[in-house]
Amino acid sequence: MQATSGSNTPHPPSSQQSAAASDLAIDEVVRRAQQGDVEAFESIYRSHAPQIFALCRRMIGDEHEARDLVQDVFVRAWQRLPTFRGQSALATWMHRLAVNVVLEQMRSTRRDVARFIDDADHDSFFARPTSPDERMDLDRAIARLPAGARTVFVLHDVHGYSHDEIAQMTGIAAGTARAQLFRARRALMRLLDL
Repeated sequence: MQATSGSNTPHPPSSQQSAAASDLAIDEVVRRAQQGDVEAFESIYRSHAPQIFALCRRMIGDEHEARDLVQDVFVRAWQRLPTFRGQSALATWMHRLAVNVVLEQMRSTRRDVARFIDDADHDSFFARPTSPDERMDLDRAIARLPAGARTVFVLHDVHGYSHDEIAQMTGIAAGTARAQLFRARRALMRLLDL
């Protein structure tokens, strides 16, 4: 608490001062983790794991696989943390690292990121729910999207990447990303019975 000149009444620190103090604390934790401090890295893990898990689960559509990917992301973060220069926020760096780990995993298991849906699956995929019990929430509907459509939808509509950024990350054309997003949105509207 600070006292203003001419007054002995303490005032709470401004939000700007609190944010600066928080940034210094984060910088200190990152610096310690870069030097191999396991407790500091555990602090980074505890503060970022929920967001990384949510991203992985949305992109992959499988909770168990997402949990494995979270571990892969943090192993990679531990290995690459010494290269973190602080040019972006740690959360931004972790997010991008997670996207890259997920995309690498998708490529390594030979999932075709550009694939939307096989014609054989078309009728069953787009069937409208017949009862309210069959209606889905958004997360379950996103999980039902084929890998390519789900990836583009999550990266664009959930995390705000541009079509050009998505094209660069996934190796598909920007026009393909636009088409995947259109199809994903249309499929979600059908799945959610909107």
